[in-house]
Amino acid sequence: MNISINAAFLPHSDPDASLAFYRDVLGFEVRNDVGYQDMRWITVGPPDQPGTSIVLQPPAADPGITDAERRTIGEMMAKGTYAGLLLATADLDGTFERAVAGGADVIQEPMEQDWGARDCALRDPAGNQLRIQELR
Repeated sequence: MNISINAAFLPHSDPDASLAFYRDVLGFEVRNDVGYQDMRWITVGPPDQPGTSIVLQPPAADPGITDAERRTIGEMMAKGTYAGLLLATADLDGTFERAVAGGADVIQEPMEQDWGARDCALRDPAGNQLRIQELR
């Protein structure tokens, strides 16, 4: 069996702010930008990895989610505890500096971890936690 990861989903609270962050700050290309009623889904990904994408989606767009669940999701997004993603780069310090200059909320500056990785942690405009690991 050979299965690859095609896309991961992260919620957005302001699609234009998320688009600017992922496209202009992290350098991802926009692969799709779809609106439906008052909602918007934006697919972005690394330009050199066409088979891997992030879909930025309205939070709790699923009609099966209750209002109480939507409120909980909104509260968790505001705290930055709802969703996250692990990214990797060969230039951790440069990526961190660009992200901070682009308005990313810093959780942790680049540092060596006890488990052998060097990484940093940020929040995107929606509060999603992005850990960025240095490729070695």
